[in-house]
Amino acid sequence: MSQSINREQKRRITANIFKGSVGNLIEWYDWYVYSAFAVYFSAEFFPKGDATSQLLNTAAVFAIGFLMRPIGSLLMGRYADRHGRRAALTLSVTIMAGGSLVIAFTPSYASIGMGAPIILVLARLLQGISLGGEYGTSATYLSEMASSGRRGYYSSFQYVTLVAGQLVALGVQIVLQQILSEPEMKAWGWRIPFVIGALGALVVLWLRRTMDESEQFEKMGEQSKKKAGTLRELMKYPKAVLTVVGLTLGGTVAFNTYTTYLQKFMVNTIGMDKVTVSWINFLALLIFVILQPLAGLLSDRIGRRPLLLGFGILGTLLTVPLFVLLEHTEAPFVAFMLMLAALVIVTGYTSINAIVKAELFPTEIRALGVGFPYAVTVAIFGGTAEFIALGLKSLNMESMFYYYVAACVAISLITYWRMGESSKTSKIE
Repeated sequence: MSQSINREQKRRITANIFKGSVGNLIEWYDWYVYSAFAVYFSAEFFPKGDATSQLLNTAAVFAIGFLMRPIGSLLMGRYADRHGRRAALTLSVTIMAGGSLVIAFTPSYASIGMGAPIILVLARLLQGISLGGEYGTSATYLSEMASSGRRGYYSSFQYVTLVAGQLVALGVQIVLQQILSEPEMKAWGWRIPFVIGALGALVVLWLRRTMDESEQFEKMGEQSKKKAGTLRELMKYPKAVLTVVGLTLGGTVAFNTYTTYLQKFMVNTIGMDKVTVSWINFLALLIFVILQPLAGLLSDRIGRRPLLLGFGILGTLLTVPLFVLLEHTEAPFVAFMLMLAALVIVTGYTSINAIVKAELFPTEIRALGVGFPYAVTVAIFGGTAEFIALGLKSLNMESMFYYYVAACVAISLITYWRMGESSKTSKIE
């Protein structure tokens, strides 16, 4: 009987992890479709200037979306800590779907002039609010639903689905590139993936309504709920907040550089054709996804800190050499191997950052504590990485960006060196 109950509990955990994760996948698909298809629609919204300036404009809008994430994490984190993880996750995917639909049906600059980029910005602001709330709530939910001793493994699925969302976006791009010509892609084909994202969100909406609520949230007393999700309560944990900031800084810059900017770097700097670059990104990210649960499982055995230190040391020392080698290669296989090497390094951060942050905060402030300082750091550093890179390129100083990424990772390395082992002091019961 006990074995049967144990199996049933495992099935429920797996089902809830799946429902929480697949929603995360759709949210990140909707977010990354913008970046993946920017090379096609940038001229539709920003017709003036050369290719670099058009991409710079779309990167600026991408950064603006990131700037809304702290607001989203503040609002949705408070909502999740007071009204439940399930309710907050359901709301966030609804908002993201709305943003995708708006972008899909926004007329071009040629049709409505300045109204086009304005609507684009407003839609990305909505999506930024959604994504800001999704990260902290999703990390909290996965961490709380996981069984003790397997939290690193289960919480790693946040980045599995996060990157899988990007993979699906690239997969859609590859399929459309085979079906449509480049003029068709630029004229109307880029709208298709945004419609797909909105439709996928409807399925996720149903799935999330059938999720179980976290037991830790349900066990929270009325007194705890009254103070839950407030900035005043969060400020009682200044060390944990600063740890999240330091933990995130280098990781978010490296992650956004290696997974988002490299696609444009290969096209715009190296001069590779877009289809080849799409395949390089797809295959490298596919392997990256497989690495996440393996690294999460490893953290359950040896601790979180060794993986973070590995990322910090290797990221600091090897970022510049990897970029220099990539800049001077024309061989697709070499470019693929260099991108994969960068992704292996950043796995030390991506696979476990969610659980490390969740382990720092008590239940009544966990969603806000995980999400808000993370979102502020990502808005300032992660969301601007691509914009800084393109800006330096426009000034013929692109190599300075390589050193910028390495310096950000070095700052986080100091945090990893000074912090303790979070799995041993975890506040998750």
